[in-house]
Amino acid sequence: MSGADAGVLTTCPYCGVGCGVRVPAADAAVQGDVTHPANGGRLCVKGSTLHETLVPQGRLLQPLQRVAESGPDTLQPLAWDAALDRIAARFARTIAEHGPDSVAFYVSGQLLTEDYYVANKLMKGYIGSGNIDTNSRLCMSSAVAGHKRAFGEDVVPGCYEDFEVADLIVLVGSNTAWCHPVLYQRIVAAKERRPALKLVVVDPRRTPTCDLADLHLPLLPGSDVPLFNGLLVWLAAHGAVDRDFVDGHTRGLDAALAVARDSAGDLDALARQCGVQRERLEAFYALFAATEKTVTLFSQGVNQSGQGTDKVNSIINCHLLSGRIGRPGMGPFSMTGQPNAMGGREVGGLANTLAAHLDFAEPAQRALVQRFWASPRIAERPGLKAVDLFEAVHAGRIKAIWIVATNPVVSLPDADRVREALRRCEFVVVSDVVQHTDTAQLAHLLLPALAWGEKDGTVTNSERCISRQRAFRPAPGEARPDWWAFAGVAARMGWAEAFAYDTPAAIFDEHARLSAFENDGARRFDLRGLAGLTRAEYDALAPIRWPVLERGQGTDRLYGDGRFSHADGRAVFVPTAPVAPAHAPDAGYPLVLNTGRVRDQWHTMTRTGLAPTLGAHLPEPYVDLHPADALACGVRDGGLARVISRWGSLVVRVRSSGELRRGQVFVPIHWNDQFASDARVGALVNPVVDPLSGEPEFKHTPVRVEEFRADWHGLAYTRGTVDLQRLAWWARVQTTAAQRYEFAGRGVIADRAQWARAFLGVDEPAPDWIEYRDDGSGVYHAAYIRDGRLQACLYIAPREMLPARDWFAGLFERLRLSLRDRASLMAAEPFSGGADAGPQVCSCYKVGRNTILKAIREQGLSTPRQVTACLKAGGNCGSCLPEIRGLLAECALVERAEPA
Repeated sequence: MSGADAGVLTTCPYCGVGCGVRVPAADAAVQGDVTHPANGGRLCVKGSTLHETLVPQGRLLQPLQRVAESGPDTLQPLAWDAALDRIAARFARTIAEHGPDSVAFYVSGQLLTEDYYVANKLMKGYIGSGNIDTNSRLCMSSAVAGHKRAFGEDVVPGCYEDFEVADLIVLVGSNTAWCHPVLYQRIVAAKERRPALKLVVVDPRRTPTCDLADLHLPLLPGSDVPLFNGLLVWLAAHGAVDRDFVDGHTRGLDAALAVARDSAGDLDALARQCGVQRERLEAFYALFAATEKTVTLFSQGVNQSGQGTDKVNSIINCHLLSGRIGRPGMGPFSMTGQPNAMGGREVGGLANTLAAHLDFAEPAQRALVQRFWASPRIAERPGLKAVDLFEAVHAGRIKAIWIVATNPVVSLPDADRVREALRRCEFVVVSDVVQHTDTAQLAHLLLPALAWGEKDGTVTNSERCISRQRAFRPAPGEARPDWWAFAGVAARMGWAEAFAYDTPAAIFDEHARLSAFENDGARRFDLRGLAGLTRAEYDALAPIRWPVLERGQGTDRLYGDGRFSHADGRAVFVPTAPVAPAHAPDAGYPLVLNTGRVRDQWHTMTRTGLAPTLGAHLPEPYVDLHPADALACGVRDGGLARVISRWGSLVVRVRSSGELRRGQVFVPIHWNDQFASDARVGALVNPVVDPLSGEPEFKHTPVRVEEFRADWHGLAYTRGTVDLQRLAWWARVQTTAAQRYEFAGRGVIADRAQWARAFLGVDEPAPDWIEYRDDGSGVYHAAYIRDGRLQACLYIAPREMLPARDWFAGLFERLRLSLRDRASLMAAEPFSGGADAGPQVCSCYKVGRNTILKAIREQGLSTPRQVTACLKAGGNCGSCLPEIRGLLAECALVERAEPA
């Protein structure tokens, strides 16, 4: 920070890009930090609207205990001392009766490194169990396992600057444009500066990331290993081998090549296996072979698989063979999903790792950690990974669990079984920011945690850059840091001296010292240059990439010297034989379900669901499928459908975007029971995991799709609550001043006015109530007004007769409705002369689809740059530019089709 008026510099709490954020001193509106190396001042729409999430709505503000004798939903306040006493006593008793493996922690990449460190130290070093795992298991543990097999340590060799100097960027299983928008915009800017830069996208879906791709490989789900085995064979056959590097710095090539040749030696057979034309395969292979400066970014589409670790190693093998690692513009690059997934890896947040990149498999390394901590014991073996951990809860082997900053009843596979596991568990503690989550409803004890803007510590992004996350708001109510709660329980269990932390700075110092403890350079994770920071130095810490061997000197790239972290200093080629999916489509479940994120939402929406701007882009949960599959399933675009697997089902809106080939469907991961009646996609996902990493298979679950029949459909906006029990299906989204509900019902409504008042909770004897009805068409409109201000409005009709939505929200911002406004409400269309903007495309500037189409047609716009100049759309984070290009193409097609 430079100057008293610079405000607070902190980091964004969303994806793994790790953008710097500036919060001006005057208010909470956020800006990009121009000094941060990750983003240079740019923010995506989620980061730009962080201030919209800083609201008291739904906050958990004091410890609460569930009182069984008063009913399952009865929560009573509890003092912090009493809450921590209860946790410590219950955990201690459970350990005494059933051993340390009868308890567990399940934590999150939303934690700061300091929180993570204390939790891991308590469980592995003092309780003596490995049973601490993290929701990062669900997104990047296959990358961890792949790195360790290839490099000997969990290291991402490169940095973001490599994307700007590369000549070829390969994006594998990553919708980077939506999931990591700021990094994608750096790639876009580099391509604009250097049109010769080539971009290849490997993804079953034609996502917005394909927008500027020179080549898209729409491979069949699960065929990544054959694809990259084929590349390895091609490189070897066409002389694209760095023989000096391979001979001097690697081992295992012959075995890896033999397996690759067995599975991918025939290009025609390989093309059929991948579902890609042979010509496209050859084009990709030739381009990779000819381009030294190549970066391969991979993300969840690779990791989230029953063979995720092998997919990672099949990619790394190709970079090792060509010697493209550790130098500018080249290397394999794992892109994490969460802001501190990397920080959790540093401190041993995964059940199968120890702190400071040390390993359970080595007795000397276990002893090293125990010696540093001076702990009474150390976990002797890895703990249970996430899916197995909750299975152990279900079976009663784990009798007490503490869940922190995550929502496993939504996010884990076979999520209904996870819900049942927590119902069965004897003691469930949940630490969270909000009170009402699917998981919190099953807690015996709820602890109020600090949110973004309130907590203080560090995070590490995908390029190993450690940044400060600083507080700029006071803690509300009795909310406390997670590290403080863990330390408080540790003290009550008899270990007060070892957990006598008073600040995050003290924890970070211990973390840094452990990284350097008896580290002779064999472990690349080393923060010795950050050990011994004063409180002021810690507070002022600037972003820096590890390893940090000297004060203020980070490291951009690793392994450029050819020295890896295995004992012999060599990297390892790992043989990767293709494995068929555990569950294949069949007559009962003929389609393959893929899951993932959408542009403007995050995880299970406990934060982004509060932001009106973010809810406007894709306001409902949906299933995307090919139009021919929709026809075969008897569903139509805009209708409702039930998606069913062997594990569960959901009901969502049908969408045919054109992104998918036949046989595949896509459902977003975000919606939960607070935002939709039945849209938890985790309930459908099969619980198959990678045998090495334990990462679940989120990309390949056989499903079928059926029509969800309803007798009527509706739309409502309200400042209050509604009676959801009256509906067969619903979805909710936050607007600026009201909640918007899409819904559907069954049966006949005898008295619509009476039903509507009961649904909206209007119980005044003579309310200001206006309505319109047409019994012949089945249309009913109603609005409730109090003191001249709109409180609620409701529309019931056959689906195709519901009004356009987006103009309603503005009426709730008016202090008093005019007669024209009242007439508009009943007509279900604006009388003000303003046209319906249509579904939101640009969230940053709130520009709708209809507005963009009108400008294109009337002003003859032909490029995204012209659209931005005219409407601002696309001029901030750029994540809507693919959609804008699509609208330009749509208008161009219509223009060419029209007769002269």
